[in-house]
Order: sequence, then structure tokens, then C-alpha cells
Amino acid sequence: MDDIAAAEERIVTERIRQKINEVNTAAQTQLSGVQDHVHFTLQQAYFKCAYECFDRRKKQEDIDNCVEYCSVPVLKAQNFIESEMADFQEKMNRSLMVCQDKFEAAKLQKNTSDAIKDMESCVDQSVQDNIKTLPHLVGKFKVSLGITE
Repeated sequence: MDDIAAAEERIVTERIRQKINEVNTAAQTQLSGVQDHVHFTLQQAYFKCAYECFDRRKKQEDIDNCVEYCSVPVLKAQNFIESEMADFQEKMNRSLMVCQDKFEAAKLQKNTSDAIKDMESCVDQSVQDNIKTLPHLVGKFKVSLGITE
């Protein structure tokens, strides 16, 4: 690989990193209401419930079971969100791997400049497509977690 091609690849790598940051920022922005619900509404309910568990007349085992029961909604919500976000990340990774595969194939054909442009275009499209799915994912979270605005 010549110096120009190596420099072009570094530039593309940085642009891809910027695009991934764009997705992360969009996800954080759109998921903030869901995270707020989990971190404040559900956790507040958990602590109130758990507080009620502590009664000197109860056995320690009963208190432990009560506190564990109180934690179920928060844990279920967190597990659901983590699972769905892992699926989202996996889909994005697969779409970016397709772009990488196209780039590698084009490089083998000694067409590096066009390959870089095509890869950037592919990555940009992939990122935009993934960002477009975020509102649907947030909607799914809100329905599942009973969030009303």
C-alpha cells in the first residue's frame, strides 16, 4: 500500500469513527427519557418498596425476599434495554461489516480511491439507517416500560 492510500485509509477511519459517534450521540439523546424513567421513576419505586420491607418483626430471609421482589421491575427494565441495545449494536456492526467487505473487495481490484469514497457512502447510509430506527426502538421501550408522556 502506498503512502497516499494509507493516508486516505486513516482519513476514512477517522470519518467512520465520527459517524459512529454520531449514532452514539443520537442514541443517548433519544434514549434519555427512557433512561430517566429507569433511573428515577423505577428506582425510586424500588427504594420505597425496599424501605417498606424492613420491619423488625420480620425474619431476615423475609426481608431479603421482599427487597429482591422490589428489585424485579428495575432489573427487568435494565435487562430489556440492554438486550435491545445489544441487538441494535449488532445490526449496526453487521451493516458496517458489509461496507468493510465491499471496501476490501474494491481494494483487491486496485481501485482504492473509488473504494474509499464508496465505503464512506456506505457507512454514511448505514449510520443514517440505524439512526432512523432509534425512534422505533424508543417507542418499543416506552410501550414495554409503560412510559406515558
